[in-house]
Amino acid sequence: MPDALYADPRLAPLYDPLDPDRSDLDAYLAMVEEFEARSVLDVGCGAGTFACLLAERGLDVVGVEPAAASLDVARGKSLAEQVRWLHGDATTLPPLAVGLATMTANVTQVFLTDADWHETLRGIHAALRPGGRLVFETRDPAWRAWTGWTPERTFIEADIPGTGVVRTWCQVLDVAEPLVSFRWTYVFDTDGTTLTSDSTLRFRGRDDIERSLRETGFRTEGRPGRSGSSRV
Repeated sequence: MPDALYADPRLAPLYDPLDPDRSDLDAYLAMVEEFEARSVLDVGCGAGTFACLLAERGLDVVGVEPAAASLDVARGKSLAEQVRWLHGDATTLPPLAVGLATMTANVTQVFLTDADWHETLRGIHAALRPGGRLVFETRDPAWRAWTGWTPERTFIEADIPGTGVVRTWCQVLDVAEPLVSFRWTYVFDTDGTTLTSDSTLRFRGRDDIERSLRETGFRTEGRPGRSGSSRV
């Protein structure tokens, strides 16, 4: 079940305006170019920002997302008609043979059990052509990123066209490593509505990640000071 932030029709359209800096995608765009990929599967594509950036570059793009409300936002973007949007996840994909698969932002951390994570990796592996690559990011648990997820540090107030002023903040609900649960609160000044979105992420260590990749048919590649990738 997707979190309310992505699945609620009133919250999903807020994702982009409340987080407009997507410079985090630059590394992925660079790897698309480096690996000379012409087809990309964007797993957990959300509101479609990355998929549309790829379409703008003339790539064949498939975006898969379990939250229908986020897909509705994605389909309304420029160049969205050039992306193949799928409602589902990596375990429900049709036959594909893409050169690159991506999981941007915190997508890898939403899989809380080993079974769900391994099934996702197997689904992605099956969607890659021989020699294809999977690239993704995840937080290092040693950094304890959740210590900064406080209302004071995460508070945002934004005047969003068509919506009005929205105030939002995050607070941690529970830490039971490797799982961290937290809540985003959204207050709409136009009508005083308050909505919340609860999430839980799993913080996997490097050894755990590399072992799971090997067990699902991938081999890892990495270079000092650079992002790594996993290859079929």
